[in-house]
Amino acid sequence: MKTFRILATASALALAGAATAQLAPGADPKAVEAAFDAGVSSQDQLDWLRQMSSAPNQVGSPHDKANAEFMLAKFKEWGWDAHLEQFEVLYPTPITTTVEMVAPEHMTLGGQEPPVPGDDTSANTAGALPPYVAYQGDGDVTADLVYVNYGMPADYEALARRGIAVKGKIAIARYGVGWRGLKPKLAQDHGAVGTIIYSDPDDDGYGAGDVYPRGGARPEQGVQRGSVQDITNYPGDPLTPGIGATPGAKRLTRQTAPTILRIPVLPMSYADAAKLLARLGGPFAPTGWRGGLPFAYHLGGDGAVKVHLAVKSDWKLTPIYDVIATLKGARYPDQWVIRGNHHDGWVFGASDPLSGNVAMMSEAKALGQLWQQGWRPARTIVYTGWDAEEPGLLGSTEWAETHAAELKAKGVLYINSDSNGRGFLHGEGSHDWQHLVNVVAADVTDPETGATVAERSRAGVRVAAFDRLSRAGDTELAAAEKGGDLPIGALGSGSDYSAYLQHLGLPALDLGFGGESESGGVYHSVYDSFHHMTTFDDPGLKYGAALSKVVGRLVLRVADADTPPQRFGDFADTVSTYLTQVKTLAEDRRAEDRKRERLLADGAFRLAADPLKPVGAAAAAARTPYVELAALEDAVDRLQAAATAYDRAYADTGAKLDPVRRDRLNAQLRDIDQLLLDERGLPGRPWYRNLVYAPGRFTGYGAKTLPGVREAIEERRFADANDYAARTAAVLTAYAARLDQARATVEGR
Repeated sequence: MKTFRILATASALALAGAATAQLAPGADPKAVEAAFDAGVSSQDQLDWLRQMSSAPNQVGSPHDKANAEFMLAKFKEWGWDAHLEQFEVLYPTPITTTVEMVAPEHMTLGGQEPPVPGDDTSANTAGALPPYVAYQGDGDVTADLVYVNYGMPADYEALARRGIAVKGKIAIARYGVGWRGLKPKLAQDHGAVGTIIYSDPDDDGYGAGDVYPRGGARPEQGVQRGSVQDITNYPGDPLTPGIGATPGAKRLTRQTAPTILRIPVLPMSYADAAKLLARLGGPFAPTGWRGGLPFAYHLGGDGAVKVHLAVKSDWKLTPIYDVIATLKGARYPDQWVIRGNHHDGWVFGASDPLSGNVAMMSEAKALGQLWQQGWRPARTIVYTGWDAEEPGLLGSTEWAETHAAELKAKGVLYINSDSNGRGFLHGEGSHDWQHLVNVVAADVTDPETGATVAERSRAGVRVAAFDRLSRAGDTELAAAEKGGDLPIGALGSGSDYSAYLQHLGLPALDLGFGGESESGGVYHSVYDSFHHMTTFDDPGLKYGAALSKVVGRLVLRVADADTPPQRFGDFADTVSTYLTQVKTLAEDRRAEDRKRERLLADGAFRLAADPLKPVGAAAAAARTPYVELAALEDAVDRLQAAATAYDRAYADTGAKLDPVRRDRLNAQLRDIDQLLLDERGLPGRPWYRNLVYAPGRFTGYGAKTLPGVREAIEERRFADANDYAARTAAVLTAYAARLDQARATVEGR
């Protein structure tokens, strides 16, 4: 192995040297990309990953800061202009945590996960925090236990129909379906005094595969940590919404910060949860509520199980460290291509986030080598290593809020990654960049099959549809069958792109490989380790190198393009699809409302109920009216016409633009996505300003598209639906008008 590594390094240096002669100004982009590839090394990534995941890496830990300083030193070594940027954020850490069953018997639960054979770091927990969730509300409560399934709104409706309430009780919910933070928030809204969240084995334990260390699935003592900050309101430091958490910033108090919960919350393993759930009485759980534990699931609420739950935290301001590195553009220094991945984890964080972080470092090293060979990007490239993503996107949000004016004036595109694994490339983001993602995927080789990344992705869609393993949409399946562009998804929240896309209006992409890795089984636990990552998720980090080559090409092509390669027809067609979905949603709701009215009127709920297991009638609701969508339909039609005309004009004559027209065009397009913002924001959460993409109020990570209209219909806020249909029409009309101006520039008018 040692000899092989020496030979491989010599070969890489030879390739880089061969490429040097081709890196004069105006060098063939393919030669530049070949030289870039020569600088990407899976072995580098393995070495960095081993070091960076060797000790607990949570916010405020010595190793988290050491990793930031390690990255900083590497960026400087590779020729980047780099520095650390520090913020002071509220970050609570547990002083004491208690969870115990007090009836029908006394039993102490919780505690740190035990080490497992073969995983060296799983015993290195002296500097690790115990299992907890950040931004819960401290408290000490003893109350009856109620099982609430996944703890989503529909679950509370089902409980109500069975005469069960959580008011004054402790709710126990399983992970899944909705974002973690919604579970205690909804429990709190329904009057619960505390919440336990556990990992059910049916979701990511032995129901998913062999458990660690035999396989990658979650072992019985594994605990998923996380944040329960209400990021659907706003992400970032809870005390400084909308402004950077700098030393002199005006801060809210902990008591007035709306994103901090008011009730105590703790996570739990399924080994401990089984001891509680097995003793619950009350009604038998409905179909779909029964997980993978070997007993009948009951709802509780009858006093059979009583739990003592207590959390006391140190609520202090903690320094966090963002790594900011720059290669200055030669032609457009004030146009920035921004690339980011976070470096903090919940414990060791080998998969989440360091697998993506070391891939980003490979890109930075390769770009630095190009710089040292004489290459200069046309646009400035900014690489960022974010701290404190895990508690609630703190590092990226505080940097975005601090530098908001500069970013809005200079930002071209933000490219994000998080954890990475084996399998298929997945992409989400701004749809005017969809075609570029597909073009790049067609130029990178999949390390397992030798096909291109794009070919393998299309094959995956087709086979999954044939085997009925996925719900691929008609558009996606048709594209895969015809060899066309695969659609990318919409961005909600859950990683560091949020502030850029949804608050500042910069276009964003989020990329990574997955589908064959098993990191979900150790997500946010002690077992997210170097051993697990390199055994079950991406042995040899071959897909780490593939991610570097995909994202590196995106960065190079955007940074060096005469005009950044957007295709606006893809965006317009996607928005048209979203509008069709909203119209279908409204019609389906009206049909459902009519059915509910008939069932209530003729007593069908009463007649259908099992007298021995009574279930009440659904709650009455006003019929969904017709929302005023005409202006929005007109705006989408105008957007499609403008996008088609611009794309055609640029394809015909864009390559022939003189420098003056080129610069005018670039200025017109650079901030076009900012036109999708409404400065008043979404109803009840003004931080989120993008009227096309947002995280859902009741999905958290999951995206809601045309959110002002869609969510208003879903939540029966019909005045808001009409209002936001008009507002969304206005931003899309402005976007279309800018495209018309850009087309006039291309055509010389």
